[in-house]
Amino acid sequence: MESWSVEQVCNWLKQRNLGELVPKFREEEVSGAALLALNDRMVQQLVKKIGHQAVLMDLIKKYQQQKSGLESLTYCCETASQKLPEVISGKNLKSFFAIHKTLQWTSSYALPDFPYDVKCILAEKKCPDHSMRIRIIEFLQADMTKYLEGSLYPNSQQYNIVVNALLQAYPFLDEDGNGFLLWKRALKDRFKYIRRPIEDDEQVLRNKCKFGHRRGQSRKSSFGENKLDGVQGQVEKKPAHLKGSAMDLHIKWLNQEYMKTQRNWEEVDNRMNVTIEIRRKMISDKAPLKDILRLFPFLRCPYQLFREFQLLTHMDIYKKTVEILEIYSENILSLYVVRNNPINIMLQENLKQHTEEDVLKYMKMTAACLLLPEVFGDDSSLFAAVNEEVKAVTPVLEVKNPFNMNSCAFALYIEREELAQFDDCTMALAALVAAFHVFDIPCPKRIHRTLNFLESLVFEVSNPAAL
Repeated sequence: MESWSVEQVCNWLKQRNLGELVPKFREEEVSGAALLALNDRMVQQLVKKIGHQAVLMDLIKKYQQQKSGLESLTYCCETASQKLPEVISGKNLKSFFAIHKTLQWTSSYALPDFPYDVKCILAEKKCPDHSMRIRIIEFLQADMTKYLEGSLYPNSQQYNIVVNALLQAYPFLDEDGNGFLLWKRALKDRFKYIRRPIEDDEQVLRNKCKFGHRRGQSRKSSFGENKLDGVQGQVEKKPAHLKGSAMDLHIKWLNQEYMKTQRNWEEVDNRMNVTIEIRRKMISDKAPLKDILRLFPFLRCPYQLFREFQLLTHMDIYKKTVEILEIYSENILSLYVVRNNPINIMLQENLKQHTEEDVLKYMKMTAACLLLPEVFGDDSSLFAAVNEEVKAVTPVLEVKNPFNMNSCAFALYIEREELAQFDDCTMALAALVAAFHVFDIPCPKRIHRTLNFLESLVFEVSNPAAL
């Protein structure tokens, strides 16, 4: 912390919900060394609210105590080879070396040498897009595994050390103070993804047993061994992680409420919150989509699909999609590449029949949505089936009579089954993007550029070139 710049101190304040203090700290040029030298009187001058004063002083005190403890531990480690029997004995030996290993991380960890294209993006201080973020996480995971001597189970402090090193080297990745948690979560998910298919590593097997897995048990079988009592007769099998009658009652209530015409949406929200951990566990373990929808049918409702996306990403996907189409629709329709497209021709014919401003705007946004794959040279059949039968297995839109105000219809299909119907193309597009995230479905390569463009705007991770 002593070597932190003023900007790094500001990022540290944001991570600890003290963002209100940032302007004053910038004005007074409080660096890391200055932060640690603050006394009570200085803090009172810098910070007006007593609550913030108390929190800041407590954080500084804890850091100084931790630093003092690490220095003491370093001394013990240096003398342990000479006085090991006096310092440590018996069961404490394992604990001592575990702490010593963490200390080594603190003092020696350095970021890996990223590939050339990643270096270029970082050197230009550009927020990476989704695919580039994945590459950064992959290199960090591989580098951590090297430091862990092949282990795939970092502890929380080691995750913190790596993410802090990344954000200190590249503060612009902090993303308005939320970067630490986002990067740490992504890194933990990467390790989880690497561990999932491993069946022969002894440490992985030990940890699987520790958290409820049995040797030789496949992920597929984990969904078929326990009966799910009391949840509609058609649901025959219960995931191994569903325990207790309370969870069964929540799922049963959701299924019964889904069948009603008048639904208690407030209670639906509450029970979907309670069951989200089980739902995410099923999805991450690649449970069949039909089983997930059978247990949680409200994911078929647009509102709940968008709400699930917001719980995962803290983003209002529908609002973002409306903004995207409002900004880019005119540019998309003016491109030469879409001029002779059948959808654009159909649009121009229908525009002549209407004069109302709202109707014209609606039609242009619908056309811009459907023409996106053409703009990026992607396979439009993996994006939307316009007046055709849906053939793709991955999430895809079914669109009928898109410019007929009386008979237009929009729906989202997954695995050639209808998931939900929507009022307009904008809402359907938002659901398409959300479905890939909510159901953890890999993006097909032939539609990757289109979805990457949309996600970069939704998550505000980069500024796409003007169309």
